[in-house]
Amino acid sequence: MSEETKLTLEQEQEVERQLEILKRGVVEITPEHELKKKIEKSVRTGKPLKVKLGMDPSAPDVHLGHTVPLHKLRQFQELGHEIQMLIGDFTGRIGDPTGKSETRKQLSDEDVKRNAMTYVEQYGKILDMEKATIYYNSEWLKALSFEDVIGLSANMTVARMLERDDFEKRYKSGQPISIHEFFYPLMQGYDSVALESDIEVGGTDQKFNLLMGRTLQEAYGKEKQVAMTLPLIEGLDGERKMSKSLNNYIGIDESPNEIFGKSMSIPDELMIKYYKLATDIPMDEINALEEGIKNGSVHPRDAKMNLGAKFVEMYHGKDAADEAKNYFQTVFQKRTLPTDIPEVKWSGEDAVWVVELLVELKMMSSKGEARRMVQNGGVKVNEEKVEDVQAKIKIEDGLIVQVGKRKFAKLVTH
Repeated sequence: MSEETKLTLEQEQEVERQLEILKRGVVEITPEHELKKKIEKSVRTGKPLKVKLGMDPSAPDVHLGHTVPLHKLRQFQELGHEIQMLIGDFTGRIGDPTGKSETRKQLSDEDVKRNAMTYVEQYGKILDMEKATIYYNSEWLKALSFEDVIGLSANMTVARMLERDDFEKRYKSGQPISIHEFFYPLMQGYDSVALESDIEVGGTDQKFNLLMGRTLQEAYGKEKQVAMTLPLIEGLDGERKMSKSLNNYIGIDESPNEIFGKSMSIPDELMIKYYKLATDIPMDEINALEEGIKNGSVHPRDAKMNLGAKFVEMYHGKDAADEAKNYFQTVFQKRTLPTDIPEVKWSGEDAVWVVELLVELKMMSSKGEARRMVQNGGVKVNEEKVEDVQAKIKIEDGLIVQVGKRKFAKLVTH
């Protein structure tokens, strides 16, 4: 570094401050020395870094697992850097093959656009969307000619593609891999070329795609981006990645009582990980909490209740967090019915099959789900468990129906 570009002591301290913040909770920075150089250049010139997060709008319900990279983006945003929110409206028609055991169905334009808008609305609960720029990769991918696509694909070999864990497994087991799936990482990498991204953030399962951005930027004569990978959060089952399809998730758009109640079922051994990756609580507070749990001065249940309250506060506000905590204590710890059970006007038959009752009250979405809930012992009528899936329920004014731990309905017949 020449004398005229040498950082002042104050600038050096700012670089170290940013690095300390940005390295929190990160699994890998590829390569870390380049990240430092990029931050140094940004501090020296006053020009913000361009930080990219790609969104495949194929599943619009945002859960805590999705928020891990969003919290990292918020840190970048608070440090003055530019956030590139890339909605893969073009790649979303193909679907990211990462972690998939079979070819995914392609989405329609309408599906993609609807899901993309839902993402934007929900991401605004974490990021300042007015200070983030939203891009759609159809803007440049649609414009590529077949000659362009051939040139793009010439930068990658089939052998290198098959090194990807999911492709390798499918190839070895004889499961089909469509040629168009090979283009997904190429297109994601080309997005970084088009946006001239300095940094791309993603989960550890996205590492191959993130590094593709570096490969293609170099091939197209651009400065290479830094790939920053973040941990995947295990779901409420404590084993598999949080996923709506596995029903082991906490959705940020769920009701306060649902978020709080689900938080109380987070496995004890994962609680600190949730604190570190899914909240913005300072690390010194989290470290003190972790030590308190270890030495017995903090009860895991209390730490979990505070975590649940934090999640509700983040997505619904402080008042909702206090109410959800009180609701949980009232219903589950004191074993009493809540005082604010929603009333439902009943104008149907005087006696009804329990399965039909649950569907009619919209407490279950289908008869099959209702039947399974009864069989699993998850349905109570007037605090008595219904064990017979063929049971007929006699309807009376004030009848209280409970499904699971958090759904209640009070029937009104007059």
